[in-house]
Amino acid sequence: MDPSLYNIGLTVAAVLITVSFLITTWRIIVGPNSLDRLVGMDGFVAMFQCAMATYICYSLNTTVVNAMLVVALLGFISTVAVTRYRRRDVQ
Repeated sequence: MDPSLYNIGLTVAAVLITVSFLITTWRIIVGPNSLDRLVGMDGFVAMFQCAMATYICYSLNTTVVNAMLVVALLGFISTVAVTRYRRRDVQ
């Protein structure tokens, strides 16, 4: 693969992840109820994992894979915990 094409792909991925972070942050702040905020936080965790994967591709350093697994586990556990103890929003 051509190195310049690889760098362009990583740059495009980084820009798209940044835009996704901004959109998800907006959903977390403005979300009409707590369930929308929960979905936003879950998306934020998934995009953080994508950002970490992009960093791995950029730096060719695989030591971040363990951190990715921890983030995935914490994201799953936090989502399950919040949905388990979530109360209905006041209308």
